[in-house]
Amino acid sequence: MPLSLSFWWSIPLLMTMLVGIICPATGAILITHKRLLQANLISHSVLPGLALAIAIGVDPAFGGVISGLVGALIAEKLALKKSENNDAVINTVLAGSLGLGVLLIPLLGIRIDLEAVLFGDLLTASLGDLFRMIIAAIILIVFVKCSYMNLIYIGLDPDGAEAIGLNVSLFRIILGFVTSFVVVSSMAAVGIVLVIGLLSAPAVLGLNQAKSLGSAMLRSSIIGVLLSMIGFFSSISFNLSPGPLISILCIISLAFWQGEIN
Repeated sequence: MPLSLSFWWSIPLLMTMLVGIICPATGAILITHKRLLQANLISHSVLPGLALAIAIGVDPAFGGVISGLVGALIAEKLALKKSENNDAVINTVLAGSLGLGVLLIPLLGIRIDLEAVLFGDLLTASLGDLFRMIIAAIILIVFVKCSYMNLIYIGLDPDGAEAIGLNVSLFRIILGFVTSFVVVSSMAAVGIVLVIGLLSAPAVLGLNQAKSLGSAMLRSSIIGVLLSMIGFFSSISFNLSPGPLISILCIISLAFWQGEIN
């Protein structure tokens, strides 16, 4: 295989592996903290920031992270209200954020491959995409390493954590920032919509009978890598889009797991 062709394949392959590791590990944290719906809001809040960043000539990833963080702040404010209609409100904001992003594209007169943004295109991933994914991995590792015990405590008993002086709201904002960066970094691989599948399905499987958060994150990442790699190579074999195929594999894995436990 020529060197240039080998290098061209190495970037999507590394992206597939990193996405398969980072998204499920993040998802395991989000599920234990009951923040997955908020993460869904964050992923849909990324698009307006991407559009604005492109319009003013800034790195789209920077705009996406800021926009996602705004979504995280909105989600946190809504969560604090503890209304019985909270999920409905968050879903409404989620849809509105995505709609705003779609409308901004023609209003600002910019060009965005909307299909690639929403559903990803691993085969066109660049060195810049890979670099962002590596940074996201480093941020996640540092976050977990520096706050592992707080992650466990706040996930199990947020009221108790606040009672002993932990700033739970600030912690959740930081978690929102980490989630935003993971979502934006994963955009080239599976898109801002389909990333929720990788945040969710492998984490659900990894959390099953896990003895600790660390082991749950590790198991989730192993499952995520397997699903991502199978989806990647299957997409090449059958000439299909990798992102949607990986998402379908996530559904199949959950369906198989449900059948096993039932």
